[in-house]
Amino acid sequence: MAGLGEYRRKRAVGRTPEPIPADDAPAGGDDTFVIQEHHARSLHWDVRLERGGVLVSWAVPKGLPTEPNDIRLAVHTEDHPMEYAAFEGEIPRGEYGGGSMTIWDRGRYETLKWSEREVAVVFHGERARGRYTFFKGGKSDKDWMVRRSEPAPTGWAPLPESVEPMLATAGALPPAAEDDLWAYEFKWDGVRGLARCEGGRLTLLSRLGNDITSHYPELRPMAEELGSTQVWLDGEIVVLEDGRPSFHALQKRMHTSDERAARRWAAELPATYIVFDLLHLDGHSTLSLPLRERRALLEKLELRGARWLTSPSYPGEGAAVVAAASERGLEGVVAKRLTSRYLPGRRSPDWIKIANIRALEVVVGGWRPGDGKRSDVFGSLMLGLPSADGLRYVGLVGTGFSEEVLRMLMGELKGIARRTSPFCNEVPRDKAKGARWVEPTLVGEVVFRNWTGDDKLRAAAWRGLRADKRPEDVERWDPDGR
Repeated sequence: MAGLGEYRRKRAVGRTPEPIPADDAPAGGDDTFVIQEHHARSLHWDVRLERGGVLVSWAVPKGLPTEPNDIRLAVHTEDHPMEYAAFEGEIPRGEYGGGSMTIWDRGRYETLKWSEREVAVVFHGERARGRYTFFKGGKSDKDWMVRRSEPAPTGWAPLPESVEPMLATAGALPPAAEDDLWAYEFKWDGVRGLARCEGGRLTLLSRLGNDITSHYPELRPMAEELGSTQVWLDGEIVVLEDGRPSFHALQKRMHTSDERAARRWAAELPATYIVFDLLHLDGHSTLSLPLRERRALLEKLELRGARWLTSPSYPGEGAAVVAAASERGLEGVVAKRLTSRYLPGRRSPDWIKIANIRALEVVVGGWRPGDGKRSDVFGSLMLGLPSADGLRYVGLVGTGFSEEVLRMLMGELKGIARRTSPFCNEVPRDKAKGARWVEPTLVGEVVFRNWTGDDKLRAAAWRGLRADKRPEDVERWDPDGR
């Protein structure tokens, strides 16, 4: 192999804590390996194998794969001195490889094959175990790949590519006599986000399964902090203003996918990811575990960063949590049965959302033209709720819109125009006159005072468009549950 010439050229004694020996080490047993987790400009794992008195090295961006069909990039780098097998520390910023380096695993390995194009070894470490093959994948000397050359460990379940979120039902606080059977969490005024973390890389999915990772670049460091941990997390994305979630502020983040604009918004209106459940961890699904066990595993991850945290959970304290949520002006509380399993894509009575404010998801079925300053946009939206007979008209909303939202929604409405009313019940004549009908595809959220005697919303105000939800996700009209 190349020796330590390149290693020494890239480093200066006194400017980095890394070992820079003056002399090469004599050849040893060629059976020592070390894997270091390197939080440099880009997180990666440095795999180093003793060979001829040096550590032959590869930088593996996502770490060693666990499944044999998962072939990963492994960039061949300069040889390192044998002393590096014990190195941990902080390489100063500005120096080559600047960042934090820790030993992820070390131990013995055996060589099965060693050539200029292929290196096959068996690791005998605490975390790295089994047969792996490094092989050249391109023309450059740096272009290598690595694969696991044997089946995954017994009992290992691959990290799923996607998971559907479990949903709560609206309801009341469980009886005090059953309080010990439930845990209570604050209901955060945001949007659902499921986080897939693997090899220090984050994939963030919306409730509908859309990839929204680019919307929230400030959340990516969470996966880097988790390092090699493979995990699916469930939580809520919020924007905090004066310490409280603001759905209005979040609207500006939800619809920004352009990476440059997203970075700008991340600085001006940073999002926070509030994690409340764990669905898969290091080769094991946790969906069938009861909530109390999933929470225990989640808390062991100690997720607490600049822009992410674990939602507090309070077993057996329903009334106190509801009172605290009301006092802080939060949206409400979610009660979760401690024995409940996680049911992907299902709405379950084991999770109950208890609202402090009267918020309602609605489907937009039309609009009425505005006048005065709003003569070129809509004056109000016509709202409906799904029912057994179709979309039921439940009233209008004409307040709560910023100029920016008015223009954005007007563009959406023009693109889904239709000639006839989408509502199954009769719209009052004075409201239907001059109305413009649209295909019922847009979901929004309103707050309102109460229901009128003729089953219409009283004093409704717009909260925002729910691009993360489909019309069929909106809860059905229930005249007895108003």
